Amino acid sequence: MTSPTGTRPIVLGVDARQVSPVVVGWAADEAERRGLPLRLVHAVPDEPRDRRGDGAAYLHSRHEAGAQALEKAEGMVAERHPGLRPRSVLRDGPPAPVLCAESEGAALVVLGTRRLGRLAEVLSRYSVTVPVSAQAHCPVVVVREPEHTTLQPPYVVVGVDGSPACGPAGRFAADLAARRGAALRAVSVRRTPVRPFEPLEGEAELRRRMFESTAGCAVDEPDLDLTHEVVAGDPVDELVRISAHALAVVVGRHGRGGLTGMRLGSVPHGLVRRAPCPVVTVPAGAGAEEPLQRER
Repeated sequence: MTSPTGTRPIVLGVDARQVSPVVVGWAADEAERRGLPLRLVHAVPDEPRDRRGDGAAYLHSRHEAGAQALEKAEGMVAERHPGLRPRSVLRDGPPAPVLCAESEGAALVVLGTRRLGRLAEVLSRYSVTVPVSAQAHCPVVVVREPEHTTLQPPYVVVGVDGSPACGPAGRFAADLAARRGAALRAVSVRRTPVRPFEPLEGEAELRRRMFESTAGCAVDEPDLDLTHEVVAGDPVDELVRISAHALAVVVGRHGRGGLTGMRLGSVPHGLVRRAPCPVVTVPAGAGAEEPLQRER
């Protein structure tokens, strides 16, 4: 199985409003599976004052709530993996920038989601999943629902569109699947034409680009059960449908998220909002400097 170089931790963003056993469990399981440290991070927004009274007292209460949330998460980790010793960190600042900064030294960032509406994601100071997924330096996992482990054989889905981001996404997905003894389904979606007489993109060309994008998967994991599928329709709709019983769905991320940090891209954004399994967004440069080593 695979073993990454270095000891970059898995970073779990802890929300004081809701410490989810599903999210904590996913991060703890992955840290145990990869033999990596687990770092629990809670960010306390540096609000200048509280409309209800003393700002200092309010910030103190927020620090206490954060510390309690971290302690609760630690307890969940200890119950699930007694040998895993997470490090808890309480930091001041808006959650998204804090977690993006944490991502610079991380192997993976794991987040839950409060399922904000699209408008709230843009306007809320505390929106985390979209800006972090759009700007993080490492892959980001948004755990909305648990992995679907009942369907046999289990599988992981990776969305492929032929862009440069597909290579790192495919290799990450292959590694994720191999660690779980799962198959990998590479899926390319031919968008439904907007105009009545606009032709569908040729399936042969899509398949060629898909095989090129996933070539590294077969090199890294030669025993992996890898299949390639081309379907027609809306990319988000089709990937949501195909990942209905998946362990996870993985997609690449283009660019650095724009000036606002909200430009995640329509497909990963749609999956974060709708996919019925964990969603992994992989930046184009992920893994370029520290490739995974294979232990056979």
